[in-house]
Amino acid sequence: MSSSPSKPSFDVGGQAVIEGVMMRSAKSFTVVCRKPDQSIIIKEEAWKPLWKDMSLLRKPFFRGIIVLIESLWNGMSSLSFSAEQQEEEKKQSKTKQNKAKQSKAAMIPVIAISVLFAIGLFVAAPHAATWALGSLLSFDITSTWFHIIDGTIKMFILVGYMAIISLLPDIYRVFQYHGAEHKAIFTYEQNLPLTLEHAKKQSRFHPRCGTSFLLIVIMVSTIVFSGLLTIPLSENTIVDHLLKILVKIPLMLPVAGISYELIKISGKRCETSTIAKMFARPGMLLQRITTKEPEDNQLEIALIAIRKTLWRENQPCSEASEPIIETYNNICDIDFPLAT
Repeated sequence: MSSSPSKPSFDVGGQAVIEGVMMRSAKSFTVVCRKPDQSIIIKEEAWKPLWKDMSLLRKPFFRGIIVLIESLWNGMSSLSFSAEQQEEEKKQSKTKQNKAKQSKAAMIPVIAISVLFAIGLFVAAPHAATWALGSLLSFDITSTWFHIIDGTIKMFILVGYMAIISLLPDIYRVFQYHGAEHKAIFTYEQNLPLTLEHAKKQSRFHPRCGTSFLLIVIMVSTIVFSGLLTIPLSENTIVDHLLKILVKIPLMLPVAGISYELIKISGKRCETSTIAKMFARPGMLLQRITTKEPEDNQLEIALIAIRKTLWRENQPCSEASEPIIETYNNICDIDFPLAT
């Protein structure tokens, strides 16, 4: 009986984008997209972590906050790049460069608006709904039930939102690329050749998925809020609720730190620990909505993205001042080595 292959020495994570996949490792940030003319564009650059020299922020319970901020920035950056590739009109090189500079500056308000939308949908709205239910059912914010119901409403909002947007054809395709990303990462994590044949056999459900992370955040926030927000902050009921909504916002940072550590432990021990497997189960179930079985040409894009990411990991010097952008008319023309 052959022994199981050893695990890779470093993690690779990713995200689905418009007609493509983003992959990131310790040294590399890669986005691969298929353009409307079916050509393939690859953007790869050396990954520069935020606050690289501040080692404290890379320690457990602190690193989750930094990872969350980095993920927002990476996600918006890769989505912006992938959206640009779907434009039919040809642009002059200078125009593209100017647009790239403008898009980086424009990302800051876009991220700010996205964060405000998330706060409104997953913090303020559930709190207000729970407050209204409490008025009808005679419980207030000092009760543990308030925070349990608040968390339950958040869960329903998350699942409902994902289910509704999955009905949109464009989002369905993004969810297919999400499934392709997971299959490619599983192939890499099992030290198998990064080929279509091996990737097609892998699961589209991954315990370290961002979808699972969101569910863990909701569960952790329910526990944290029920422990810290039962003491009145004002004698006026309306002011008390408004203050507690505001307090919840900075509290989401330690919640994110705790949630990140939990999902890392769950992801590493999911195959060997029954508790870790049970902990990961809700997120895996939600991935039935947020991932779909990919087509072969979508899975090819995910495999190219992870191959290009590993390409930089294998370079003796990984620093680069500018992104490397390459376009290929045919997948057979892609010439960087097949890494495993």
